[in-house]
Amino acid sequence: MKIKDIADLAGVAPSTVSRVINNSGYVSEDLRKKIELVIEQTGYIPNNIAKSLKTKRTNTIGVIIPQVRSETVSKVVDGITQECNNRDYDLILANTNLSIEEELSYLKILQTKQLDGIIFMCTEITERHKDILEKVNIPIVIIGQEIQGFQCIIHDDFSAAKKLTNLLIDNNHKDIAFINVDKEDIAVKYERYYGFMEAMKEHNLKISEKWIEYGDFSIESGVNAMEKIWNKSQTRKPTAVFSVNDNMALGAISYLKNIGVNVPEQCSIVGIGNNKLSRFIEPALTTVEYYQEEVGKVAAICLLNKIEETDDINTNQYISYDIVERNSVKKLI
Repeated sequence: MKIKDIADLAGVAPSTVSRVINNSGYVSEDLRKKIELVIEQTGYIPNNIAKSLKTKRTNTIGVIIPQVRSETVSKVVDGITQECNNRDYDLILANTNLSIEEELSYLKILQTKQLDGIIFMCTEITERHKDILEKVNIPIVIIGQEIQGFQCIIHDDFSAAKKLTNLLIDNNHKDIAFINVDKEDIAVKYERYYGFMEAMKEHNLKISEKWIEYGDFSIESGVNAMEKIWNKSQTRKPTAVFSVNDNMALGAISYLKNIGVNVPEQCSIVGIGNNKLSRFIEPALTTVEYYQEEVGKVAAICLLNKIEETDDINTNQYISYDIVERNSVKKLI
């Protein structure tokens, strides 16, 4: 069935049917409803390939994500999906499983799929990434990292980490350990560490190298990192621990509770992310709320505006955050 057949059944010109299908140009409400009813009754599906040849767009975007099972990623994708649905775009997900090689591969592959644009949620940026990104010939928006010359949707990780560290210091904690990630993630590994160190420096506080350990974002790695920190601290134990994400903070709490250390009475713990478990663990975790769904929405809006040529600005957009104070921090006397 073709547009002409729909037009004959509805008793209108094919151009009128085309305007309804493409939502372009004026069609009276009565005619629109009549045409839509015929389309529904016949089960007609527009030929998107032919449509794309005319509009030069497929109304489809690619979204490269680091880990499909991640709660953070899930929220971002929800935001992207909402905006794509609002503007009649489809999306194709490419899951890299935290593999740099997969990221680089998908950046190349998606350009061959007749997509209108790409949203790239990345955790690490290498020179190879930059080289490929500079050759991408369709609009692209970056989530999570700052790359000069591209539209980037990011959190102010430095500011959030500094503010969270100051919360510990305001509660009279001076001996603070730090659990970082072992991935070359600029935002998480470096910006959060720099924010932490800036707060410590401003209060003339030093951190022992034996109180810095690394994990891979998982709860299990938080357990291992906390065990190393605690066992290396024979003469003096930290009174607080800053973890760069909630999962590792939950692992730290689990380890301490298992060896009989009371949290927060003997050691306070904070994280970043406000994941679902953070409010249900005992004690509930003090953390930073990043509005990930909003990140997805903003990224999608920016990309679709570029595709539709209503906006071609390449500037960083920072998404707001809030400190969520719960029961995992105790004020020292």
